[in-house]
Amino acid sequence: MQAAIKERRKRILLTLFLLGRDSGHNIFSSEVKHVFSLPADSPRSRGTIRLMLTDKVITKEDTGVFRITEDGVKELSLAFPFVRFLVFPWDQKMRIVSYEIPERKRSLRDSLRREVSGWGLGPWHRSFWLTPHPITEELKRITDNEQGAEYVQAFEGTPVLGDPKILLEKVWGISKLEEQYKKIFKKWHEVLSTDTTKKEDKMKQVVELYLDILKTDPGLPKELVGKTWIGFEAFDIFDEMRKILL
Repeated sequence: MQAAIKERRKRILLTLFLLGRDSGHNIFSSEVKHVFSLPADSPRSRGTIRLMLTDKVITKEDTGVFRITEDGVKELSLAFPFVRFLVFPWDQKMRIVSYEIPERKRSLRDSLRREVSGWGLGPWHRSFWLTPHPITEELKRITDNEQGAEYVQAFEGTPVLGDPKILLEKVWGISKLEEQYKKIFKKWHEVLSTDTTKKEDKMKQVVELYLDILKTDPGLPKELVGKTWIGFEAFDIFDEMRKILL
């Protein structure tokens, strides 16, 4: 049950962000539910919405539309790290995480693996992971809940030496990710070139293709990848397609 609630919550936050975080949206419209594969308007969905309003990750306007908040973006970025630095500035710090968890602490190990998969972590050296995202508080929460702080080490610091381009390739495989984005562009073009498909069905395909790569994009700041990074271009293209097709 908890996993289902978490998935509904994440899907709602992502929908509101991709629809445009600066304006309100009716997430219960048939078109939006179809395009973003949102759950049906049910008591469970309404309950999830009420909890999200209480947690202030979304707001509801008098007109009945919803809007994602900054807290909502922060929560969403733990699953889709790409969105963080579209909204918030980078603090110029890197985080290094290392953990060796014994078999008898399997629940902690499994919980940590699930959570950190969306933190933009990249393998630096054996047992050492690197990320520019501010994940230390979330890491403390997990280890405190599971009583596993003794198995985890984390550090924060500012890079002072080294070629960032080498780091980007070694840790995050940036060239491979760029090729994946180029493939998405081609697939988007194929979708848009289909004459027999309804606009909302085209947009649904566009969204599904985009989510495939958003799940793997580590969400690196422009200070590392540059302002013209293909991931930022993809987001702008997606937004233009949304305005045309929805």
